[in-house]
Amino acid sequence: MPSDASYLIVGASLAGAKAAETLRAQGCDGQVTMIGAETELPYERPPLSKEYLQGKAERKTIYVHPREWYDEAGITLRLGLRVAGIARDEHVVVLEDGERASYSRLLLTNGSSPRPLPVPGAELDGVHYLRTVGDSDRIRAAISDSSRVAVIGAGWIGLECAAAARLAGDEVTIVEAAELPLLRVLGPEVARVFADLHRDHGADLRFGAEVAEITGSDGRANGVRLADGSRIGADAIIVGIGITPNTGLAEAAGLDVGNGVRTDAQLRSSDPDIFAAGDVAAAFHPLYGKHIRVEHWANALNQPQTAAKTMLGQDVSYDRIPYFYSDQYDLGMEYSGYVEPGGYDQVVFRGDVGRREFIAFWIGSGGQVLAGMNVNVWDVNDKVQQLVRSQKPVSLAALRDPDTPLESLTAS
Repeated sequence: MPSDASYLIVGASLAGAKAAETLRAQGCDGQVTMIGAETELPYERPPLSKEYLQGKAERKTIYVHPREWYDEAGITLRLGLRVAGIARDEHVVVLEDGERASYSRLLLTNGSSPRPLPVPGAELDGVHYLRTVGDSDRIRAAISDSSRVAVIGAGWIGLECAAAARLAGDEVTIVEAAELPLLRVLGPEVARVFADLHRDHGADLRFGAEVAEITGSDGRANGVRLADGSRIGADAIIVGIGITPNTGLAEAAGLDVGNGVRTDAQLRSSDPDIFAAGDVAAAFHPLYGKHIRVEHWANALNQPQTAAKTMLGQDVSYDRIPYFYSDQYDLGMEYSGYVEPGGYDQVVFRGDVGRREFIAFWIGSGGQVLAGMNVNVWDVNDKVQQLVRSQKPVSLAALRDPDTPLESLTAS
């Protein structure tokens, strides 16, 4: 690209900040502008349901860069602005107030939004969703001011918020439509570990439960009524039933969209001058041979580096193994790999599941490791990723044996 090229990033997020950082690190001297709907500096989201929510981390620790970094890097940061549309033929984005901003290359890192709870009463005060730092602040205050917290949805966000509330001394009830927490992600073999974890820490678990309404008084929520007629009293309600990618801009602009903005392995959309990264991107993954969308921190951290290099004309592709982590009570875990719901043959354990010190491996029909999760076992994730990347059958007996080095299973 010529030196007078302009690079516009819509979404002042971790992904957006890392893309801007990479552009400058790769010698880009063109104009780089980030536009974000929030007024906060770009920040990392994992602490919002973990250490920041629990009051263990200061606000300044969540920011990707301090304000002066953007000034020193010559990056124009425009916050508190919403983009209303993309005029592809003109290479322009249109802001809500009608202002137009031009681009040579456009990167979408505008993330995703919490899925709303579709029941009566969901609009009442005291019903919380977690996506922004402001949401985390409000939930932390609600946990502090409450004695009873109801969590709707036993996914990662719901369980981490439930752990924060229990650690603060609140009574916690977790309501989940499935029969176990994280069932679609982990399958029943490992999902039971997380059910036992929360029971052991005093949470009341309601599985196979459908929410009929949020009850309230004087405009404020005071409980959850289930489809069976039972009611759970609560001073605060946290909803975590999934997220949806913010594809509205891309779809209105005529880009190829399907569970995210569809891109090639270089993070280029169906328009050669528009790219996408992070939660909003459904990128073609060379290892899996299909488009996948990964809603986790590692993707937002690493994917935009590939996008930025592609925007500069470099021949690169994104093929990292999907990775995420979680901390709940005294359990820490890392997961690497990609398994669609029910898309595995069996789960093999290495270590002590009862003590919650183990590695779980999801095995495909050909005997290959599709994914691995280390729970309270550390310094093994790189080896787990090597197993996943190899896509070769392994000895299940050796996989179970803690005395067999994992790296020996990928030796040629």
